[in-house]
Amino acid sequence: MARLVARALRLGRSALLQVGGLSAYQGQYRFSYLIALLMWPGPAILVVPDEIRQTILLQDLPRLQDSLSLHKPIQIGNRWPHPDFAGLLMTTPEAWFNDRLGQGDAFPEGLPTVIDDADNLDQWVRDSLTAEISAPAWEALTLAFPGCQEIIRDTRVALTHSAFQHPVNPYHCHLLTQAERERLQQLQDSLGQATLQAGPSTLPMPLPWQRFWQGLGSPDFLLWYTIDREQGQIKLHCSPIDVAPVLTPIWQRQPVVLIGAALDPDAKADIFRQSYGLSDLTCLKFAPHRQHNAIRLYLPDHLPLPNTPQFQAELLLETRRLLTFVKPSVKGPTVILVDDLPLKQQLAANLAAEFGSRVQVDQPLQHPDAILVSGWKFWHHHRPSWPSPGLLIIATLPLPSLENPLVAGRVAYHKRKRQDWFRLYLFPVAVSELQRAVAPLRANQGMVALLDTRVHYRSYGRQVLEALSPSACSRKLQTDWQFDLDG
Repeated sequence: MARLVARALRLGRSALLQVGGLSAYQGQYRFSYLIALLMWPGPAILVVPDEIRQTILLQDLPRLQDSLSLHKPIQIGNRWPHPDFAGLLMTTPEAWFNDRLGQGDAFPEGLPTVIDDADNLDQWVRDSLTAEISAPAWEALTLAFPGCQEIIRDTRVALTHSAFQHPVNPYHCHLLTQAERERLQQLQDSLGQATLQAGPSTLPMPLPWQRFWQGLGSPDFLLWYTIDREQGQIKLHCSPIDVAPVLTPIWQRQPVVLIGAALDPDAKADIFRQSYGLSDLTCLKFAPHRQHNAIRLYLPDHLPLPNTPQFQAELLLETRRLLTFVKPSVKGPTVILVDDLPLKQQLAANLAAEFGSRVQVDQPLQHPDAILVSGWKFWHHHRPSWPSPGLLIIATLPLPSLENPLVAGRVAYHKRKRQDWFRLYLFPVAVSELQRAVAPLRANQGMVALLDTRVHYRSYGRQVLEALSPSACSRKLQTDWQFDLDG
């Protein structure tokens, strides 16, 4: 990796590197790109989230500087410090993408840029491209168009009333209906007429509304609102569905090295590159060590499919069986991943009745032998700072749920374009989630139980198993695992 990053810096050629396995979880790969950046004689930018930056500053850099005497100037900030600065600038994904996507000039053109933790690229980009209309934005609109106060107020009240008519869902959001879009379109038309009548004396349209209006009339944008029922308020959101056309120009402004744990099931990363407008770059995928990083993978085939009424009861029985069979000989906590909210609550309640206070639901681990029942998002957020689990139970494949309005909106977009929405969207997300979830267990060759029998009966099952390799697979619990897992 150090040679590839050094080559990208020297030739100005972009690269996409997938670390994978234990190295990604432990962060050992960071030494590779840090050595290349510190030895590079010219200026460069390192884009990393705050938590990784703190680890680099407090642990990685001191070790490198002491052992290799690499003392290149390093600064931290949201813009380039000085035209003559020839060192390394560390900045956040929010600052870098907001500047690039907003056509800013906080960072000079052509500077080699390394982006770490690119598994979160989708979230960073969509956060930067999403226009949000909250209470201050409505107030700013009223101040900019005092002659339209009545229609602004009526539109806001009508949208809020309409939003609260929807039933509560676990995602706290809903897509705008066609009637709600038309009401907003009427507001935009009224503001346009007021601008023509007032002429130069009209205040400019507030920036959040400028971005919101751009997507209002386009089927290629998602429009939704999030609901705060306690406060009785809503927020409007607007974001492009296909971000590739927007991202393509920013990759051309400088050579970029994107580094992530699991960006694409394929080494060439064709789907990832297509989704984010990447072309003409070097792609490489590092595989986990086949001997030292293997996991024990339990794949029962006797369970019903997740979408059947019998699945919940069988899931509980199989989970209890795993806890009593494997747990006494496993070092570390047990993590049970399930995103379905009613299923998660029911499973946790039944387990707590048998295992007591050891069972926790989306809470920080409090016991070395805790049983954590968690959603995928919560687990990924806290995973780097927690001890490696000895047993990981995955209830279902982490395919994005079509019950989530935002997921349903993106799937509908792919269907309108006659695209394979499962291969282009749902499946890559699920595989990436799986690979990152099992990475900690490769440190102690822990056990992963995947209880979703679709891996046996669906055509994509083989690709799921390939993504989880290296692993020792079995459809039955092996008695020797009780002893081998002790290490």
